[in-house]
Amino acid sequence: MNQSFGHIYHFNTDEISKKKFISSEFVSDFSFSDLPEDKITWINFYIMDDFNPIKDFCKKAKYDALVYQNIYDHDNRPQFEDYGEYLFFSIKSTIPSSIKANQLFKDELSFVLGRNYIISFQAKPSDNFGVIRNRIENKKGIIREKSADFLLYKLLDAIIDNYYTVLDYNTTILEELDELITKNSDPKILSRIEIQKRKLIELRRISLPLKEITTTIESNRSSLFSNHTKHYFSDLKQSCTNIIEEIESNKNALDGLTNLYYAVQGQRMNEIMKMLTIVSTIFIPLTFIAGVYGMNFHYMPELNIKYGYFITLGVMVIIAVALLFYFRKKGWLKRE
Repeated sequence: MNQSFGHIYHFNTDEISKKKFISSEFVSDFSFSDLPEDKITWINFYIMDDFNPIKDFCKKAKYDALVYQNIYDHDNRPQFEDYGEYLFFSIKSTIPSSIKANQLFKDELSFVLGRNYIISFQAKPSDNFGVIRNRIENKKGIIREKSADFLLYKLLDAIIDNYYTVLDYNTTILEELDELITKNSDPKILSRIEIQKRKLIELRRISLPLKEITTTIESNRSSLFSNHTKHYFSDLKQSCTNIIEEIESNKNALDGLTNLYYAVQGQRMNEIMKMLTIVSTIFIPLTFIAGVYGMNFHYMPELNIKYGYFITLGVMVIIAVALLFYFRKKGWLKRE
């Protein structure tokens, strides 16, 4: 079993400390009373398959039993709960490194927001928050000047950026498929279209709850959210709305590509049938002439003509050329 681990940050405008830990060792020594009052604390657990330290931590923090249950049960629908002294919610994020795979891999994320701390729980060791760590460690932007609710906003914003990463890649694939359809008749194109549609459907399924949560946070009257931070969550809600709209737009575009594929295939088939019809039309009179003179009747006047063979071939060539000229004049030989 992979052992749970994590990182803990303590920071304010002037100071920062960072430590990596093994969850079982960290939980046994942890106490909320040891958290510095003048700093924001961010604890991030990578759960892996080791849930025992997380369960011990929730008990030690005196969190509601449903908190651990929701962290443990990944099949639960993402939700938001206000417990007064702390807030808990769970969501799903995409793993950007998997966007080239045939399916969209997800990471289960849970958050606990307290007075001056945030605790995040990740099911997998994927780096959803690399940009946030970089900002904290290198004092970029205003993140170290703000409170814990602003840090929560930045963490959720990083998750939304992951959604956009998947969408951007999908748009690139969509453009690539659009070019391939007009040049290639490979049936695998349809499979690729279907894969992208499934990934979009899954992305919509995991991004929609985040929109609901940001709406709930925006209207929440908890003292854990300052009035100065509320408008940031309004921006997150709008970003989620934009993502969902873009997902629908890309799905419609993929449906259009499917229709285009069948239309192009139908056009190619029509071109083939047209050429076969033209060839057949040319050879019908030639076959008729060859059939007539291929009969083994003894008394056929033309058989006694000295140059009858060459005359017959000449007539056949003239007929073929005349038909080709006629088809060309009608525009039937032009390829669309």
